[in-house]
Amino acid sequence: MASTAAVAGLLRPRFASAPTCIRCPLSRRTYVTSSRPLFTSSSYRPSANSTLTSQHLRRSFPRSYADSPLSRPRGIRRLFRWTWRLAYLSAIGGLGALAYSTYTLRNPAEQFEPDADKKTLVILGTGWGAVSLLKKLDTENYNVIVISPRNFFLFTPLLPSCTTGTIEHRSIMEPVRNILRHKKATVKYYEAEATKIDPAKKVVHISDDSEIKGEASKTEVPYDMLVVAVGAENATFGIPGVREHSCFLKEVGDAQAIRKRVMDCVETATFKDQPPEEVERLLHMVVVGGGPTGVEFAGELQDFFEQDLKKWVPDITDKFHVTLVEALPNVLPSFSKQLIDYTESTFAEEKITVRTKTMVKKVTDKTIEAEITNPDGTKTGQIMPYGLLVWATGNAVRPMVKDLMSQIPEQKDSKRGLAVDEYLRVKGADGIWSVGDCAIANYAPTAQVASQEGAFLARLFNSMGKSDALQHDLEALEQQRRDASSSSQTDGSELEARRSATERQLRRVKQIQPFHYTHQGSLAYIGSEKAVADVSWLNGNFATGGGLTYLFWRSAYLSMCFSTRNRVLVILDWVKAKIFGRDVSRE
Repeated sequence: MASTAAVAGLLRPRFASAPTCIRCPLSRRTYVTSSRPLFTSSSYRPSANSTLTSQHLRRSFPRSYADSPLSRPRGIRRLFRWTWRLAYLSAIGGLGALAYSTYTLRNPAEQFEPDADKKTLVILGTGWGAVSLLKKLDTENYNVIVISPRNFFLFTPLLPSCTTGTIEHRSIMEPVRNILRHKKATVKYYEAEATKIDPAKKVVHISDDSEIKGEASKTEVPYDMLVVAVGAENATFGIPGVREHSCFLKEVGDAQAIRKRVMDCVETATFKDQPPEEVERLLHMVVVGGGPTGVEFAGELQDFFEQDLKKWVPDITDKFHVTLVEALPNVLPSFSKQLIDYTESTFAEEKITVRTKTMVKKVTDKTIEAEITNPDGTKTGQIMPYGLLVWATGNAVRPMVKDLMSQIPEQKDSKRGLAVDEYLRVKGADGIWSVGDCAIANYAPTAQVASQEGAFLARLFNSMGKSDALQHDLEALEQQRRDASSSSQTDGSELEARRSATERQLRRVKQIQPFHYTHQGSLAYIGSEKAVADVSWLNGNFATGGGLTYLFWRSAYLSMCFSTRNRVLVILDWVKAKIFGRDVSRE
């Protein structure tokens, strides 16, 4: 009997008893079993049709891991996930915008011919001022004619990069016909040089100076309104030999000539049995002008030597030298003092010699005669042999502008260009405006000034075009009012209301403020992937320099490029130069 009771006690179900805790010493985990019976007496033996689902098991065997660590927060993973999604969507949107911009650039809309009775607006030049004017001008208000010997717009801030092959010159050129073709109304373009302006007869004499000429190569173009935006030419200040032996840096041809001259000097210096003093002369590159153009070219040239020429022509490693000559006490005179010091210290690290207070007196085919002002005020002469001389300083008035100034009595006291009023009208001339380097508006002759002047003229001419249209509508309403009065119609309130509304609109359109220049800052590349920026910020200036400023310099110039096509080509050139290096071929 006792054995029978023991067996019954062993077989008695224990699931209805209090919860038990079983500790596993190996895993150090505690398993807590439920007090709920798993099998009742009636279901102790499971039938074939009974099924234990996972939900049933979870209810029957709740387990807790007392010593398991807490799960890590998922905030960082969520942040990375959403960042990736945002970058992905941004890339898709950017590609879509690029595709749309490219399509619209390649497929311009149909144009219509403007009314022949409207005024003829002639624009001379395709530089910063002229292109800024054309970009924002409503061409349907005028018969627009563009005259220039250069059938493209050149983004000059990146021109120093073309001299060393960092950027190809066609990447910063925008054909003027692409610009004109995207206007609403047809714009005529003549590739010709304006040789003379007759303000009395209101005609412009033009001449075809291209290599291929037709039967008609000279003609006259009449105008009602004229914009002179021909820029300026290089100033030599009457120094002998400058024009004959120097390379300038204003046009695409200048950059190509410099690039060819640099490689010509390098290859000639490595010629067999070349004397050491001749090698030193050939590899001495001199830049005259401490403004942004001269500083950027000096930095680009030194980068070209350090990053490419030294690798492919190791014989010139210790002989290549760049010298920057400036007549003023320091370089970049328009920048703040701390940026000037930073630029000069960076040039010293790059082994670029800076000679300030140095006046060029004479230039020969191999030497420069200069006069140096010493700290004590005394002056000494010096002769500098050179292989390449780049003249990057000064602007001079073009002959055509000089001739126009001689015909206007009010311009007799103007020496540096056409004197204009606050609306950029040429003083003493009827229907003539001027923008850019050929105009004297008490601002520095920079691309930023010319661009803002062109945009102002576009607003002015658009306002004038609307004024003419409103004046025509006003005359028509007045005629309708007179006709209504003569036909004994007494109800002219509607016509009077329309007439009053047109007069108010006309007064608003005519209220345009004089031109005011807003300085947005100055940028300059100084070599070694560094740049300086003097940016207008609130009521003062924010001056910075270094590697991050170099990225800002690139992004700023990239955003200033005229079209999407230019931006894409410039980016590809930068990537190509970074991966493969600059081309060292001579042509």
